[in-house]
Amino acid sequence: MLLELAQWLAKDYHAFNVFSYITLRAVLAAMTALLISFLFGPMLIRWLTLKKIGQSVRDDGPQSHLVKSGTPTMGGALILIAVAMATLLWADLSNRFVWIVLIVTLGFGAIGWVDDWRKVVQRNPQGLSARTKFFWQSLLGLIAAVYIVFSISAPNNDKVIGLFLQWVGSGFTLELPLKADLIVPFFKNVAYPLGLFGFIVLSYCVIVGTSNAVNLTDGLDGLAIMPTVMVGAALGLFAYVAGNAVYSKYLLLPYIPGAGELTVFCGALAGAGLGFLWFNAYPAEVFMGDVGALSLGAALGAVAVIVRQEIVLFIMGGVFVAETVSVMLQVGWFKYTKKRYGVGQRILRMAPLHHHFEQSGWKETQVVVRFWIITIMLVLFGLSTLKIR
Repeated sequence: MLLELAQWLAKDYHAFNVFSYITLRAVLAAMTALLISFLFGPMLIRWLTLKKIGQSVRDDGPQSHLVKSGTPTMGGALILIAVAMATLLWADLSNRFVWIVLIVTLGFGAIGWVDDWRKVVQRNPQGLSARTKFFWQSLLGLIAAVYIVFSISAPNNDKVIGLFLQWVGSGFTLELPLKADLIVPFFKNVAYPLGLFGFIVLSYCVIVGTSNAVNLTDGLDGLAIMPTVMVGAALGLFAYVAGNAVYSKYLLLPYIPGAGELTVFCGALAGAGLGFLWFNAYPAEVFMGDVGALSLGAALGAVAVIVRQEIVLFIMGGVFVAETVSVMLQVGWFKYTKKRYGVGQRILRMAPLHHHFEQSGWKETQVVVRFWIITIMLVLFGLSTLKIR
């Protein structure tokens, strides 16, 4: 929106050409999202408190969490507002990648909103049933995956439609360009061809899987939002490189025309996340809820798929991966031992993983900061793949 205004003014005042630089607009988007969070955060918290939209705490969870009962939740709406407004203000609105990522983010946020609303406002402990939630996540994830597979292979939307029709006309046997292969970091020429259906399945798993992984991680004050900010900012750097023909060639990454504009979105996400952390830091004044966790995870997954860095996302989001695996192992082992021995056994003291460390004697702030430190190291390791090949 503001980019179009700047381009119009630049016809007479050349100084406005500076706004054509993606890096500047990414910084401005981050600052705008941060400012929006600071301005609207207190108002949203007061509204949530007035409406008694407070977090309910499980009795079987850590006893130290009982004091958090009643803390306003659904604060993730603040993140969505800040990200959407900052992106719409500073991004190139003709860019198809910006729109698909925004749609995925807001779509998953809507699923989380309905789930939170039913749980907290309507006092329905189940919220959306797991089957219903998974259905809508899968539908959005598949639509996004199908669109992305053709959009990264075509320079514009007209070509996307043509490529789709060509694929249908070929009897669904059309081969994708090399940029759609699964890229293995740290190797110059190692990439695995996925085929169209393989790409769709992988993209779907990344988007839906990351969404749920962030949701599982969101259990302590500030635990999920800071890793999200760090991973999102790092993906913004990958997006900038992927969208630049010179840098992508030099660093041996696939050139995705238009992907660089996602740097602005990632800047907005980072700024909004930091603004939310101001209110979510221990002791939290507000929780993000599913509306924030599901949408942020889906956003990270969608950006990673577009810039062809699924494995790097797996590395940088190692905390999210560990939290998810801990739940899978805990549930799987409990069901197996109960079926085999009649009594369910646990691997961890409590799942997800952050609760295990709490039950082992770590203070909540220790768990959070140590997980942040781990994420910093993993993000730096992921960024090293830009050059080490």
